[in-house]
Amino acid sequence: MPPSLFTAHGSPMLALEGGAWGEAVSALGPALPPLRGILVCSAHWEAAGPFTLSSGERPGVMHDFGGFPEALYALDYPAPGSPALAAEAAALLRTAGLEADLDAQRPLDHGAWVPLRYLAPAAAIPVVQLSLPRPRTPELLMAAGRALAPLRQSGVLILGSGGIVHNLRRLDWEEASGPQPWALAFQGWVQERLAAWDLKGLADWRQAPGAAESVPTSEHLDPLFVALGAAGGPPEPVFEGWQLGSLSLASYRFD
Repeated sequence: MPPSLFTAHGSPMLALEGGAWGEAVSALGPALPPLRGILVCSAHWEAAGPFTLSSGERPGVMHDFGGFPEALYALDYPAPGSPALAAEAAALLRTAGLEADLDAQRPLDHGAWVPLRYLAPAAAIPVVQLSLPRPRTPELLMAAGRALAPLRQSGVLILGSGGIVHNLRRLDWEEASGPQPWALAFQGWVQERLAAWDLKGLADWRQAPGAAESVPTSEHLDPLFVALGAAGGPPEPVFEGWQLGSLSLASYRFD
């Protein structure tokens, strides 16, 4: 059975310069069982109202960033979509009492396609993307993950893509001193609760040390809760690392 995953996606430059993070995510792919699909929830699709699932046959990608080298805008991830998987996922959400819509026009954003270029580089596995609804709570996102968990039993990988710590206003471009103390404090708090499988504590993350600096807005942390809901127990670390002092690359698999 495929795991539930949470991967950081850091700066879009990881698509070109994946480094040790890219090597770690790439190593996951060959170890996975055969997949009939990937369902990914990214920090970069927030939509008012219900959960929404991309349902186009050929979703394509968007380059939803600016100011980067031209080579980054030339990258593609031509994976097929799956209207059938999108409809199946929507039905599971509705059965759990959660509203769900379909969007046949939505492309994959960089939070989805950057890690997928490493995890499934052939772009041959159908991909469906799940939105983050507004408003939302960790409890709502974990409920969605629980509703979608049966997909794992039929060969669907569930992937949350974001970042435990993500503060673009506090980037250290020189990377002279490593991660910021508040970033280390918050990530350490999250890791302790993941290891203890303290989902209630994790849902109350705003009271954690360093939370205000580490998570100024919640969209990059929130995909973790979808992955947690679909998981069966504590994680196995995939990668631990940092970019620019305030972007965590911590990634986990939940078997």
